[in-house]
Amino acid sequence: MQPLTFDWQFFWLCFEKIGIAWLLVMPTGWMSEKQGNSVGIRTFPLVAMASCGFLLIIPDLPNGDSSRVLQGLVTGIGFVGGGAIVRDGISVRGTATAASIWAAGAIGAAVALGHIEIALVVAVMDVFTMRALVPIKQYIDREREELDAPSHRSGNSE
Repeated sequence: MQPLTFDWQFFWLCFEKIGIAWLLVMPTGWMSEKQGNSVGIRTFPLVAMASCGFLLIIPDLPNGDSSRVLQGLVTGIGFVGGGAIVRDGISVRGTATAASIWAAGAIGAAVALGHIEIALVVAVMDVFTMRALVPIKQYIDREREELDAPSHRSGNSE
């Protein structure tokens, strides 16, 4: 059994990477919290940090186990995201939040693997999708409701 050692250089590298993952998902968590979602300011950063942390462990694992860690991570985040999806009668809510949780995991994974560019692109596009596309989504929903609503035309029916 190897003695326990502490590598300060590795500690600061981990702190930096996990901190970057945390910072990159905070805008999404903040917006989600402000919208009153059950998933928000705590969940998004925790998903990103955990994803980053799990993948930082990989160099210490035997060969071949690294892909299993990534597969387990993707599956686990899908499970967490599934908890954000709520069925209310015939409507379903929370699918965008669930997908955004997956994006938070991808951001953490990208940072851990040294792909900060990917993490930054995913973070920016996630915020854009969750915020800027809301008016378009609302417009589409209104159009759908008008099509689904029974017609109130007066006059002769066929």
